[in-house]
Amino acid sequence: MENHRENDVIEVDLLEIINILLSRFWIILGTGVLAAVIGFVVSKFVLTPTYESTTKIYILNKSENTTVTYSDVQMGTQLTKDYAELINSRYVLETVIGQIPLPEMEYKELLKKVSVTTPTDTRIVSITVTDTDPKQAQNIANCIREVAGEHIQNVMDIDAVNVVEEANLPTTKAGPSVIKWTAVGGILGVFLVCAVILIHYLLDDTIKSSEDVERYLGLSTLALIPVTPDENDGRQKSKRK
Repeated sequence: MENHRENDVIEVDLLEIINILLSRFWIILGTGVLAAVIGFVVSKFVLTPTYESTTKIYILNKSENTTVTYSDVQMGTQLTKDYAELINSRYVLETVIGQIPLPEMEYKELLKKVSVTTPTDTRIVSITVTDTDPKQAQNIANCIREVAGEHIQNVMDIDAVNVVEEANLPTTKAGPSVIKWTAVGGILGVFLVCAVILIHYLLDDTIKSSEDVERYLGLSTLALIPVTPDENDGRQKSKRK
């Protein structure tokens, strides 16, 4: 019986919370729309757009005057992670900074702009550079490819690093995503206003009805005395006199 009563109380509380949220539906919806509009405006007109330029290289390990074997392919696939580490190395990036040149940029700042990926079961290494200037993104990507190619040849003692794709000149921005910012803004707005409503509900311990008296105090109300606004005004005036 006690477990049944406790379940009933929880069910009533959940229904009450749902009713409270539904009663403030327009406030929640309005706040969500407003937050979505703010996210749209910020992503569209405030944040600086970024562009991505990608170049690809192909690395193959083989001995002189021999044909490519299956073991060469397997070894090359396993070493792609090593190549990625060499591309992101301090030597390569600082050399790029000096060659372009980028006097106001440091190694760690350039490292954040560079992304090196190695698709599964391939020896193709993709180097992607993100920058606010599309032409500079292209120049950095090409320079990284050239410097990294020489560095990989020297360190790994391989024959050559072949160019699969030159870095492209991006014509469309890679970020920020207007749709993503708008959606996230709307969701956060709805979540925050619901949280405020629920916190206010949980912290409000005032007695508002006879049902609240029975629920929270465990007492039964014998009678209710209705008080109209006119009577309240009359009582206040008599007290002032």
